[in-house]
Amino acid sequence: MIIDAAEIERQTPTKERRRLGSQLLPYQRDWANDHSRWKFGLMARQVGKDFASGYEGIRECVEADLQKKKITWLIAAPSERQSLESLQKWKYWAEAFHAALAGEEIERDAGSESLLSSATITFPHGSRVVAVPGKPDTVRGFSANVLLTEFAFFEQPDATWRAILPSITNSKSGGVKKVRLITTPNGLGNKAHDLWVKNFKEPKEARAAARDSLAQWSCHLIDIHSAVRQGLPVDIEELKAALDDPEGWAQEFECQFLDVQSVLLPYELIAACESAEAIAAAPADFWQGSRPWPLVMGLDFGRRQNLTVAWVLARMGDVWQTVEVLELDKMPTDQQVEILRPRIRHCGRVCLDYTGPGVGLGDYLAKEFRPYEPEKHQFGKIELCNFSSALKVDIFSKLRMAFENRGVRVPVSRVIREDLHSVNRVSSPNGQITYRAPHCADGHADRCTALALALRAGGSGPVRMSAESVPRRFPANARPGETARNQCPL
Repeated sequence: MIIDAAEIERQTPTKERRRLGSQLLPYQRDWANDHSRWKFGLMARQVGKDFASGYEGIRECVEADLQKKKITWLIAAPSERQSLESLQKWKYWAEAFHAALAGEEIERDAGSESLLSSATITFPHGSRVVAVPGKPDTVRGFSANVLLTEFAFFEQPDATWRAILPSITNSKSGGVKKVRLITTPNGLGNKAHDLWVKNFKEPKEARAAARDSLAQWSCHLIDIHSAVRQGLPVDIEELKAALDDPEGWAQEFECQFLDVQSVLLPYELIAACESAEAIAAAPADFWQGSRPWPLVMGLDFGRRQNLTVAWVLARMGDVWQTVEVLELDKMPTDQQVEILRPRIRHCGRVCLDYTGPGVGLGDYLAKEFRPYEPEKHQFGKIELCNFSSALKVDIFSKLRMAFENRGVRVPVSRVIREDLHSVNRVSSPNGQITYRAPHCADGHADRCTALALALRAGGSGPVRMSAESVPRRFPANARPGETARNQCPL
């Protein structure tokens, strides 16, 4: 039995009686009120696809609770951050429905900074909403209705789809399950593209297929233009100018399948290089004196919109180990320079993103610490890196190789892990390679860029060590590089 949202509201005590569905735009209501078993929403970025899906799912949980029944919804997303953000929207709707929650639980593999296993909210009569990262091993073992959000961006969409099918095809446990796929296009040839091409039909064709009982999927296409026509408060021309990327605009906002994308650093690759010996925040006295092992820095400068991240690596035997990931947010440039100056003094090489706001800072630092331009026989500390397509291919492909070869150690940190995981390798039909990352509250892959630059600094010629005296923080008979198998001597 389907209970109308207004009926749920009448049974829910509230001081301000309002129609919860009025918070949805027409295309969001169409999505939420489509009760088809199989639904696919190909939707532009930031049009509220998770918001509308959360409304539908929580409405069903409230319906089940009113009838003293229980159902389960499983949310899977490409990353831990996206899974938890989607769950937050579901929690918003639970609060809007004045639904009482019996519990909320977050499980991780080991420790507060380890990978997310699942996050769950539970209703009084046993209904659950479970959010997990979208990987084959995390979606197994459930019998649940399923929401796969940003499905085209999963690391292994084909394997994840195979792993999740038993969860949604077994009707003996909890009845017939529903499937919701929502995503922005992410290239050709992946499972999301395959399902869309096979099932999407123009409205007239869809009606005919429905009469013939051939249409299995109910497909909703919402690009930025249709969303704005139906009330989404966005200035299209302003947004398009700000993005300044015709191919990115066509794919992410006009829902066109254009190129092939893949995650640069999968979670498993990052986890293999995470180490308790790698440090994100160096002790206050670390930058006093010099170090007996080479230090290099990658510097991604931000002033107003993005973070400044200075990633410092130390050469420990055959491994580059993180000794600091300095983050500066919306700080005046002169203050940033004061903080960076002692660190640069102790680094043999610094590679800096010499584009946008980084140009002015780069010129200033190159003047103080001298530029590194071997072709001009200048061997100072500062290498100014103009972020051309060729440079991106060079630094990010070498970053991937460093992780594959276990040649770098990074801190065990959820924020850093999500940042490293956010970069996608993009291959266009003409074979051109580039890299993209979404803007989010934690930045624009600023940490990943800084690490890639730091590895470039470590690989661009010999790195000199300072000759200053150094406080003894390791055994007197230790030789440089011997600590590679031990904890970084901070």
